[in-house]
Amino acid sequence: MISPEILAHVRRIEIMTGRLVTETLAGEYLSVFKGRGMEFAEVREYVPGDDVRAIDWNVTARTGRPHVRQYAEERELTVAIACDLSGSQFFGSGPRLKKEIAAELSAVLAFSALQNNDKAGLFVFTEGVEEHIPPKKGRRHALHIIREILAFEPRRRGTRIGASLETMVKVLKRRCILFLISDFRDQDFEQSLRLAALKHDVVPIVVSDPRERELPRLNAFVDLEDPESGRRLLVDAAASGLLNRLRREEDERQKKLDEFFARSGLDFIRITTDQPYIDPLIRFFRRRARRLRR
Repeated sequence: MISPEILAHVRRIEIMTGRLVTETLAGEYLSVFKGRGMEFAEVREYVPGDDVRAIDWNVTARTGRPHVRQYAEERELTVAIACDLSGSQFFGSGPRLKKEIAAELSAVLAFSALQNNDKAGLFVFTEGVEEHIPPKKGRRHALHIIREILAFEPRRRGTRIGASLETMVKVLKRRCILFLISDFRDQDFEQSLRLAALKHDVVPIVVSDPRERELPRLNAFVDLEDPESGRRLLVDAAASGLLNRLRREEDERQKKLDEFFARSGLDFIRITTDQPYIDPLIRFFRRRARRLRR
């Protein structure tokens, strides 16, 4: 049974992200992920968010209403959303947990696929893949994906991105767009990610919280707990040297992650829980669109 609170949350996300996709992202998604093959399929009436470059001006002039051209290879794209729901995702220093940001991002991606007549599926993983929803089309299916993320109770708390990716690659028989949503607080996943990127279009989405980099300065000791291992550490929040060291270590971790993505030729998106995620998504789409036009 899904609680009324979760159902209400799903509905809020549907309204918010559906409007966002319709008004802003559908055209961006179309221009980046849809091919421009020569096998013409059909003309359909324009809907807000369609790429204006796809408008068929002859049909538009004849009918008096804007129409866009579609091509055969545009019909069967598959979007796979891989969502990390390990222990560290149940953290957030603001009004929303990283898990909730992941649910909203998944909704945006699923509704973008839906609006462009593509399939969307879901993998939920921790130390391995714990849940798989095969790709389908339709609004009810997109809502199923959101509900699953919000209501999911992981069996394990740790993160093993590499092992999870290996399972996903075995399950995904055809090439797809694989959005990998995680805080990437893991080790030894690089080779598995490179191999996955050889078969699929992998887009890492790094979700972080500002408190993971910057602890508040307090005249008190703070009891910290690792949500994945359960290890606890008592720190002096008034010790500026310790706080500065924690900040440097987190900056170095993020820098190494960015450098790995760059070396591997992976476009990535960085999201923080205290900032709107729409701007990083738009920057990603436009950056990739510029690269494709070269």
